[in-house]
Amino acid sequence: MKNSVNLPVPAIRALRKLGKDISSARRRRRIPVQLMAERANVSRATIGKIEKGDPTTSMGAYAATLFVFGTTERLSDLMDGAYDLTGRQLMDEQLPLRIRLPNSKKQDAPQ
Repeated sequence: MKNSVNLPVPAIRALRKLGKDISSARRRRRIPVQLMAERANVSRATIGKIEKGDPTTSMGAYAATLFVFGTTERLSDLMDGAYDLTGRQLMDEQLPLRIRLPNSKKQDAPQ
């Protein structure tokens, strides 16, 4: 497949794996390409591109395909904060070592 989009190699590999996984899921369910295309409201050619992991295919087409399998919730969780370990580690590095009351609150605090 000729790649007209400059993507990092790991991204290309991920799209190809996703395409293979979609193809396998479709075949396990015994869904013909034409029926898949109708259910996802895309063309047969688009299903072919998705199953090859074509990076020029819209994310919407991938999402519509995942909808056919009932797995769109996994797409919405891709960058969920609960799974963003690096982001959480970076935030934790910025946590203060001590937390002090502002001067105005120190005068009001019971001793």
